[in-house]
Amino acid sequence: MTMLALAGCSRQGEIDQTGGIVAVRSACPTAAIPAMTGDITLFNPAGSTDAAAIDVVAEITNLRSTCSEAGDQFYTEATFDVHATRTDASAAREVTLPYYSTVVRGGTSVIAKRIGQVTLSFAPGQTRASASASAASYVDRDAATLPEDMLRRIRANRKAGDVDAATDPFSEPDVRAALQRTSFELLVGFNLTQDQFRYNATR
Repeated sequence: MTMLALAGCSRQGEIDQTGGIVAVRSACPTAAIPAMTGDITLFNPAGSTDAAAIDVVAEITNLRSTCSEAGDQFYTEATFDVHATRTDASAAREVTLPYYSTVVRGGTSVIAKRIGQVTLSFAPGQTRASASASAASYVDRDAATLPEDMLRRIRANRKAGDVDAATDPFSEPDVRAALQRTSFELLVGFNLTQDQFRYNATR
């Protein structure tokens, strides 16, 4: 964890001895599910989008992540559950769904992408099934760490009456740019076709 204020043993949100607010920034990628990729709908027949043709509906939920900061790379592992329902429960059935995991830098730049699969097994007579899956990422420590000169600017004590006392360092363009460059996300979602994505976006 990189401390963004001189905090001693203070915790996030507390006021330190200089009167500043303690902020804690983790260099580990945060895990999230992008909008409109957390669920998927299969139709039968496949080309239809009518409600009466809905075959299987699944969603990603319970996304959790852990991070190891040892060594020269940050290793993040995300685990999640997939819950699905089907309309025809007459027989046993397995449904395999593709999902993706991407590492995104600065909110816009994709630096890695992987495709995985999760298989759901429906028992005869059952309309619901669940399965678990995981994704992982490696991020170089140097790429995710703010430069020392930037940290010194953020941590600098500011006294009443100083020219920069009322200036929030996070409002400065170069500080915001540095924070963006060193911010990473591990994004997980279903690997949708264009038609499936369009359906999620317009339903």
